[in-house]
Amino acid sequence: MSDAPVAAASALRAAIPRLGAAGVPDPARDARRLLAHALRISPDRLTLELSRLLSAAEALAFEAAIAARAARQPVSQITGTRAFWGREFRVTRATLDPRPETETLVAEALAAPFGRLLDLGTGTGCILLSCLAERPGATGIGIDASSGALAVARENAARLGLADRAELRLGDWFADVSERFDLIVSNPPYIAEAEMAALAPEVRDWEPALALCPGGDGLGAYRSIAAGAFAHLTPGGRLLLEIGPTQAAAVVALLADAGLPGARVLPDLDGRDRVVSARRAG
Repeated sequence: MSDAPVAAASALRAAIPRLGAAGVPDPARDARRLLAHALRISPDRLTLELSRLLSAAEALAFEAAIAARAARQPVSQITGTRAFWGREFRVTRATLDPRPETETLVAEALAAPFGRLLDLGTGTGCILLSCLAERPGATGIGIDASSGALAVARENAARLGLADRAELRLGDWFADVSERFDLIVSNPPYIAEAEMAALAPEVRDWEPALALCPGGDGLGAYRSIAAGAFAHLTPGGRLLLEIGPTQAAAVVALLADAGLPGARVLPDLDGRDRVVSARRAG
């Protein structure tokens, strides 16, 4: 980018083919989002700003953002936030990017009452905190093996005013959990090791590998959760697990073997198997 002032519209026009050449799936959308980020405005105001000249600082910020996106860094990591269930969540390279399909799990969690919630592998805290925000009387615990992810979850809890109802612990699944819960939720790592190479660069190269792939067949986390879920659910308590689209039968079988028979499989908005819902007999 030259030192001469450039109009926002010109900078945007130049950025779109650059992202397209890098293989970015929707270059126009992402260029607009990143220009709005550089201008520190909401994306819906961008059209009103396109005719003005960029300041030197804005031009540098936009150039850095476009370079990062051309390297296939996710937009959420560049901007530092991602919308989920109507709220903005802080995102870093230590966390998975909250995804729309995970809202299927939140919707099911909120379909029945709960007072005490456990989120295994909490990451950004998006599931735990979304559920607590919708249930003012509830409290919860988020467990994660990554101290970096927990730092992000704590920041999100504080920003959303939920720090007093969300306890965040460093741990490995149920290893440091003694309590029982009305509701246990998890979006665990579930990508099989053989599938990692085929992932989009935004996922494979930029998101934490331990939060994506447990190794082997991708079912290791479900085995650990199934082994401990019954003992940590109150009578009538529910367990909700996000799954990969081909894993429903295997996860349902694991839960049945662990004393949680009759699990249901729920689709996401695209019709793919997304959530397994089980309940401890009450």
